[in-house]
Amino acid sequence: MTKFLITTSFGLEALVKRQLYDMAYKDFEVSDGMISLEGKLSDISKLNINLREADRVYLVVDSFKASNFDELFEKVKNIPWADFLAKDNNFIVNARSHKSKLFSLRTIQSVSEKAIIESMREKYKIDHFEKSGFRVQIEIMLDNDIATIAIDTSGEGLHKRGYREGTVKAPLRENLAAALVDLSFYNSDRFLFDGFCGSGTILIEAARKARNIAPGIDRDFDYENFIFIDKDHHKNAKKEALSLINYDKKLNLLGSDISGRAVSLAKNNAINAGVEEDISFISRDISNVALKDDYGIIITNPPYGKRLSQTNTNDIYKKINDKFKNMNTWSCYFITSDEKFDQKFKRKLSKKRKLYNGGEKVDFYQYYGKKPDNNGGNN
Repeated sequence: MTKFLITTSFGLEALVKRQLYDMAYKDFEVSDGMISLEGKLSDISKLNINLREADRVYLVVDSFKASNFDELFEKVKNIPWADFLAKDNNFIVNARSHKSKLFSLRTIQSVSEKAIIESMREKYKIDHFEKSGFRVQIEIMLDNDIATIAIDTSGEGLHKRGYREGTVKAPLRENLAAALVDLSFYNSDRFLFDGFCGSGTILIEAARKARNIAPGIDRDFDYENFIFIDKDHHKNAKKEALSLINYDKKLNLLGSDISGRAVSLAKNNAINAGVEEDISFISRDISNVALKDDYGIIITNPPYGKRLSQTNTNDIYKKINDKFKNMNTWSCYFITSDEKFDQKFKRKLSKKRKLYNGGEKVDFYQYYGKKPDNNGGNN
């Protein structure tokens, strides 16, 4: 069996765990920001293409105790690197250390790279490696003197889906936007609105999930060029993902933004994502958008902080209150770095979650509306 490490942002571990269950994985361990599981090499493609809230998928090649640099060198050298690296691969060594005797990241990287080169010299019988070929990123993770040596199979972070050509200031990462949709209990039969839609990421992720479009279906991954990966693995995983897309759903999603440029970006991104028929985007102030549906949902990222002056922030909060404080059948979800948002929105807070957008801490404020009579489980 092959061991994998799946990384995710703090607070999203349960969502990744739930999707792994849905994908029929059962034996895995969850820790802060990471899930470890065992599988087959062919699972590399399946995991990278389908995981919505993950950051990266690592293949573990070895794990051992390393309390000094000589020990690290010898044990890294003993890994059969020629099984994983072509002699021209542009391999890059990254390091991280937590509560370990070896803590100089630069030295960990240097020692590990020398060990890898020495291992490959013995196999390939050459002294110089051009590093002119495909990239392979190798991660040296030290935790309490235990070194885990892993290969990054994803390449670009999994939040990069491949559809986003342009963004506005302070955009949400795509995997965080997908998480907001999951945390909101969005039901594809209900109306979903984003009143500060920016480049459209929340609505696009909602539409792609509703249609069961795999998040990585349109992008490339580093593993596609690995010498030890059968190219049929990627082809088969992608073929399976395409076969599971639901083209029959009728969706009702609306995005508005006061910026015409943002709306134009959102429309183009929706086209690239294959969901342009599912979402209406309009250039309009939130206070001027007619919302006639009962039991609707708003998930939005209102401008705050460096994006706005305090006067403009207060004006936006007034508009949000005027629009939604008495719409008691609507469930409202706001993600913001404003730690006092719940004091400014005049509805009873149902739940608050701490999340991260990249490295920035944000809070997800949840205000549940009345439940639809014909749907007892969702708010």
